[in-house]
Amino acid sequence: MNISDILKRYNQGDRDFQEINLSKSNLSGMNLSYANLSRSKLTEAHLAWSDLQRCFLLESDLRGAFLYGANLSFAKLKEGLLIEADLTKADLQGAQLHKVDLQGSTLSGAILTWVSLYMANLPGVNLCGANLNGINLRGANLQGANLNWCNLNRARLSGANLQGAKLYGIKLKGAFLNGLDLHGINFSGMDLTTAKISGAKLYGTNFTGSSLNGAFMRRSVLDKANLKNVDLSQGQLKGAQFVQANLMKSNLSETDLRKADLSFTNLNFANLQGADLTDANLHGAYLWGCRLDGAILKNTNLTGANLRNADLSGVNLSEAILTGATMPDGKVHS
Repeated sequence: MNISDILKRYNQGDRDFQEINLSKSNLSGMNLSYANLSRSKLTEAHLAWSDLQRCFLLESDLRGAFLYGANLSFAKLKEGLLIEADLTKADLQGAQLHKVDLQGSTLSGAILTWVSLYMANLPGVNLCGANLNGINLRGANLQGANLNWCNLNRARLSGANLQGAKLYGIKLKGAFLNGLDLHGINFSGMDLTTAKISGAKLYGTNFTGSSLNGAFMRRSVLDKANLKNVDLSQGQLKGAQFVQANLMKSNLSETDLRKADLSFTNLNFANLQGADLTDANLHGAYLWGCRLDGAILKNTNLTGANLRNADLSGVNLSEAILTGATMPDGKVHS
């Protein structure tokens, strides 16, 4: 079937063009919106500025296709091949790209708002500065991807591979990062307010100066992480692990730290006002000048902890374990 035949049928109301072969064809500027092109062969086809909105391109082969400025909004491209395709300035708003292979593709200036890239293959892709607000990247392969300055607010990244990805200056407010391996990544100075990061591996990660206000980090591992001067107020950190982490001058006011492991952690001058530390482990922790007024210390293990000059006003210490702890006045509790 040639292009003129397709246009004739399309103008007559036909929208079913499944499994056609249009490799290397020039379809630039054509209107094929709402057409069904599933399992079609469009390798190296020229589709610049074409209107493909709401098209069905399921399992289609678009390897090396030129889609500059194309309208692919709300198109369905599940399991399609877009390897080395040029999607510069393409409109992909609301498109479904489940399990799509975008290895080596160009997405510079593309509109990707509310796109679904569930389990898509995007290793090394350049998305620098892209607006990815609300994007679905669950289970996607973003290894080595350039995400610098991206807006990933409310993005769904649970199960994604971000190893080696460039994340400088990104926005992750309200993002879903549950269960990810993010150890050693630099998150300093970022806005992670209300982010969902439960069950994540964050040991050795740098969060210096970041905002994690209201963040969900239940059961996450943050051993030896740098959380100096971080806002974790009103956070949900039940069962989180902070062994030997640096939380100096951090704000943990009204934070849920029940059953958290804060052993040998640096909490000097931190604000734990009103925090719930029920069943938490602060064995050997450093709490110099720490604000603990109004905190709940029920069955809290403070064995060997240093509480020198800490504010314990309004705190019930009767159920805390204080064996060998240095109290605010410098005396060691027997």
